[in-house]
Amino acid sequence: MSTDHAGNLDRDKLFTARLHAARARPYLATALFALHVVESRRVPTMGVDPHWRCYVSPAFVDRTPVEELAGVWVHEVSHLLRDHHGRGDRVARERGLTGPGERLRMNIAADCEINDDIFGDGLVRPDGAVDPGSLLLPEGQLMEDYLRQFRLGPRTQHLAWLDCGSGADGLAREWDLGPDGAHALSPRERDAVRFRVAEGITGRPGDVPQGWRRWAERAFHPPQPWRELLGAAVRSAVSAPGVGEDYTYGRPSRRSAGLPGVVLPALRRRPPRVCVVIDTSGSVSDAELGSALLEVTAISRAVGGRRDLVTVLPCDAAAQAVGPLCRAEDIALIGGGGTDLRAGFVRALRQSPRPDVIVALTDGQTPWPAARPSARTVVGLFHRAARWSENDADYRPHSPPEWARVVTIGSVATAR
Repeated sequence: MSTDHAGNLDRDKLFTARLHAARARPYLATALFALHVVESRRVPTMGVDPHWRCYVSPAFVDRTPVEELAGVWVHEVSHLLRDHHGRGDRVARERGLTGPGERLRMNIAADCEINDDIFGDGLVRPDGAVDPGSLLLPEGQLMEDYLRQFRLGPRTQHLAWLDCGSGADGLAREWDLGPDGAHALSPRERDAVRFRVAEGITGRPGDVPQGWRRWAERAFHPPQPWRELLGAAVRSAVSAPGVGEDYTYGRPSRRSAGLPGVVLPALRRRPPRVCVVIDTSGSVSDAELGSALLEVTAISRAVGGRRDLVTVLPCDAAAQAVGPLCRAEDIALIGGGGTDLRAGFVRALRQSPRPDVIVALTDGQTPWPAARPSARTVVGLFHRAARWSENDADYRPHSPPEWARVVTIGSVATAR
């Protein structure tokens, strides 16, 4: 890789724009000043790599007003803070997306996630910035959601030039210096930058767009090993033999050929459905309820991000209304009484269509169904140093039944 060092980059103008960006978005200042600038004529405009280098085209700086450059600074550093490179790689592996066309689609989807609420209030939208509305998409969604809703075509033809670098989609570029190049931030340094930014956002929530507040919450509650275990347990349950299988007469079985006059149904595979039963009894703390909402989001990712396949059922001693998963923050966790998740299991299994997997998020202070339910069961057990009953100080809860896959959440990862 060769970079250009002919001295043509107007660094005074570029750094003036960065200062303008930091004044407009002071909670991003740590991240903005952590980026190391690399002059390069290979990058179309400005682009970042996962190691926190910002590659800048001198011609782009020359023709772009300072106010717009400030917006580009914020845009590019947003890709890195939101880990679009890591998320892009994960999506590519999970969905089998290969080639530069799919990476361009990821870049566009990542831009839609960023650009729906970062401009205004002292920050000018750069010319040509992508936003969800220009693609007839809703605002407020994540890159992974947008990827499902559009394909490259006439509506995106004008975006063929778009390239925010490997930091936006995970695909290495020819101009990248790589992990061993100069001025790369170490993983620990990158985590420290993210933490400082998240800390600044939570300290001034009234001045920060909702997208950044949501990001800061995730930054303070990063995925833990137990969360990976819970996701793995759900994926294992939904992919088990018999889950999501049903018979249909819409496509007769091939065995019907051996039985003249008899039509046999064929076995079909449909997407598995998951019901999340959340323990809302008085013994569950607000922090644990907040953790449960984060787990609901992780569970939806475990079934491929299909929120339409996930329902949520709050339950204390009685089951509440079953609701579809739209956004985790919109779920009303009603309860506060005693605990009997058996009512939640009964209500869950009465749904139509019936769930294939039930995930119970609980502190464990509950009676359990006497028999194995017809749906596979995963129990997310909130970690407690000691367990108690709100009515009996000597109470010791029964362990979850043997037919449930159990993951202890909020502590060192354990599972059975």
